Amino acid sequence: MTELLVVIVTGLVVIAAATVAGPRLGIAAPLVLVAIGVGASFLPVFAAAHIEPEWILEGVLPPLLYSSAVSMPAMNFRREFGAISGLSVLLVVGSALALGLFFMYAIPGLGFAYGVALGAIVSPTDAVATSIVKQTSVSQRVVAMLDGESLLNDATALVLLRTAIVATAATFSFWAAAGTFAWSVVVALVVGGLVGRLNLVVRRRVTDPAVNTVISFAVPFLASVPATLLGGSGLVAAVVAGLVTGIRAPRELSPQNRLSDTQNWRTAELVLEGAVFLTMGLQIKGIIADVEQDHAGVGTAVLVAAGALVLTVLVRAAYVTLLLAALARRARHGAGMRSMLQDMHDKLGTSEGKQEAFKEVNARRRREPSERDLDMFSQRVITGLANIDYFLRQPLGPREGIAVVWAGMRGAVTVAAAQTLPEDTPQRPVLVLVAFAVAALSLLVQGGTIGPLLRRIAPPADQAALDAHRTEERDRLFTLMRTSVESVPAPPENDFLAAKEHRLAVLAAQREALLDARDHGTFDAEVLSNALANLDASQIDLELRGKLV
Repeated sequence: MTELLVVIVTGLVVIAAATVAGPRLGIAAPLVLVAIGVGASFLPVFAAAHIEPEWILEGVLPPLLYSSAVSMPAMNFRREFGAISGLSVLLVVGSALALGLFFMYAIPGLGFAYGVALGAIVSPTDAVATSIVKQTSVSQRVVAMLDGESLLNDATALVLLRTAIVATAATFSFWAAAGTFAWSVVVALVVGGLVGRLNLVVRRRVTDPAVNTVISFAVPFLASVPATLLGGSGLVAAVVAGLVTGIRAPRELSPQNRLSDTQNWRTAELVLEGAVFLTMGLQIKGIIADVEQDHAGVGTAVLVAAGALVLTVLVRAAYVTLLLAALARRARHGAGMRSMLQDMHDKLGTSEGKQEAFKEVNARRRREPSERDLDMFSQRVITGLANIDYFLRQPLGPREGIAVVWAGMRGAVTVAAAQTLPEDTPQRPVLVLVAFAVAALSLLVQGGTIGPLLRRIAPPADQAALDAHRTEERDRLFTLMRTSVESVPAPPENDFLAAKEHRLAVLAAQREALLDARDHGTFDAEVLSNALANLDASQIDLELRGKLV
């Protein structure tokens, strides 16, 4: 027991030290932790270390994906959903098939089905590994695409892995596999959505921030475990629960609860991410020993892994090139429609203008539109115009394409998934070593060079244009916040409690206006996030001062 406690405490200290020292050394903290784990794997105390893959896939991933989904700007996720779904489904499937052919010829006697299984293990980017790219100066669109991809592609890969293993039997059916995949996604969406809503219903009634956070720690498992038992994807269920929570929490949870939630989840993320990379390094000695015991070549496995990594980058580059071309066409189409939408937007200020704009779009409609129809139409116009401005303001050029390609790193999930291969898999130790080597090389080569690479190809920043845009955003934001409180009645003089209630009502009106703007996408996500954080801080300060009086 004492040895276990020493290992846990040492691990926490190492994670904290690597997080602080890594950036100062110019090395990403995950790389430092992997290196420390590899070194520690040769110590006698870790000689028999074995990490159950289920602990990573079912114990660590759900909370990490849930936390990332909660903090992800929902509007950016919606705007980039087409790109995200392509990266997390089409690219994973295409990469797995290409890698399946490569492994079939590179590893004699493996076969195509097991090659695809290993390809599915290697194909998805790691949600933890991609945290490295957030430390660089990439655009919000790139971050949104990478975040969204890493939230969803693990589920695609794991379903494809199970399908490929089933395909080794004579009873395999393509349509049955497609039905299984569809069922997995549908179950995850339903369970994740229900858990996310129930989470908010319960926590809205809990006033203690500490208790509120404890409940939130259970949410990803309350979503993932039932979804898995029903044959769905537990990871997608955890992501959906996180997205629902992230969208609705500012309207339904108090600032104190959300602030406590954020701080505690950041701590949990730091510990879990660090543990993932440490355990990844700790497993290297055991993996190599298994390969040597089977008299297989370690060097050959590493060469195969290097070839697989090159192939994944090439396939990803080809797909991203096509994706950027499609996104550029969509942006040009939006630019052509902007003037028409702007004319409609200008008419939305009056009831007659709404009617006129609605009829321009729905000329064949005979029934008079209801107020709900007009409101929904107005929201679509506002959101559509905001989306076009967003895409035009943040175009995806070659630099962004390089960032998306090179930031597609593999991590500990690849190693954990490889260890779930059945014991009777041909050359199983070699396949596990190949997966580990791909993940390690990916972190070392891509993770170690992504920062310098992006800084080298970064165009000179137009600081004047950036300052002008920020000023314009702030001015529009302040105008919105001023107009949102015009209907709040003034408090009586010399009445502290009434003044406090008035100030709280002002903050509530401003928060509602900002959240409506967030849902419409009319402001930059980071600007809105900072404004909402300031409102939360003001409300917490006001409530604390009220308790002291």
